This record gives sequence, C-alpha cells and structure tokens, in this order.
Amino acid sequence: MRSAKSIGVFPAGRTKDKRIAHRRERRVCQQNVGEQGFTLVEMLVVITIIGLIMGLIGPRVLNYLSESKMKAAKIQLQSFGSALDLFYLDAGRFPSSAEGLAALVRRTPGVAAWNGPYLKGGNVPTDPWSHPYIYRAPGERSAYDIMSYGSDGQEGGSGTAADISTDNMANARNE
Repeated sequence: MRSAKSIGVFPAGRTKDKRIAHRRERRVCQQNVGEQGFTLVEMLVVITIIGLIMGLIGPRVLNYLSESKMKAAKIQLQSFGSALDLFYLDAGRFPSSAEGLAALVRRTPGVAAWNGPYLKGGNVPTDPWSHPYIYRAPGERSAYDIMSYGSDGQEGGSGTAADISTDNMANARNE
C-alpha cells in the first residue's frame, strides 16, 4: 500500500498550505523578473551613444559660452560708459587714470559734487574672465578708454582672447 504522500492525498489542512506556499512562490518569481538589470553590452551601447552626442554637441556649447562672456564684457563696458557720463555731469570731468573706475563707487578728493556710487553693488566688477578692466583717461580717440584683455588677460589676441574696448565697440557700430 502506498503512503498518502506518494498518492498526492494530503489531509485537508495540508493541501491549503501547499496552495498558499505556491502562490507566494509565484509572487516572488514575478517580483524578481523586473529586477534583472542591464547587461554589459547594453551599458556599453548607452555609454557609446552618450559619448558620440557629447563629441558632436560639446564644442558648440563651449563656443556659445565663450561668445556669451564676450557679450557680457561689452554690456559691462556700456554700463561703465553710462556711469562715467553721470560722473561727468556731477563733477564736470571724467575720473583720471590714477583715480580709475574706483571713482565711480568711492568719493575721490577734489570732487565736490559727487552723487555716487554710480555703479550698483558699491564695487567695480571684474571682466567675465576675472581680470580687472583697464581705464585710461584721456583715451586715444575719446575722453576715456575702458578695455578688457579678453580670456588670456594679455594685450592683443584673437577670438575669445581678443581685446574688447570702448574704442572697438564704437568702430563696430560705425561699420
């Protein structure tokens, strides 16, 4: 005679336990299906695609960033020009080269009708490359010259290293 286990006949309570255990096991298997992860080949394909995109788009983005710094420098030069005009209206003269752009934020000796500061923030900003602006009065072709030596911080250069000055901006407007 066979035992109850080999025939598949269990007491009433044991078949119910077996069904519950089977359901739990099925749920665990279904949960593990989504947790398998990515293969090495899939990861390499994604990394290669990202590398190609960065290789094609990266230089363009860097070019836009350098152009935006040049535009920011030109805007700051215009702002200095407006502040110097206000200083001229109050003092009757432009600051000397020795006084520099600091005369726009701090009263200088010998200026009776100083109504500054003429620049917001109470300090003279540096150019977008963190170099100080150069101020000369009198200028070569006007009452003053303000310039930035560009990204390299040295006189001359081309591209992003080119000098940006009030004189260059006036020539560009005339052309």
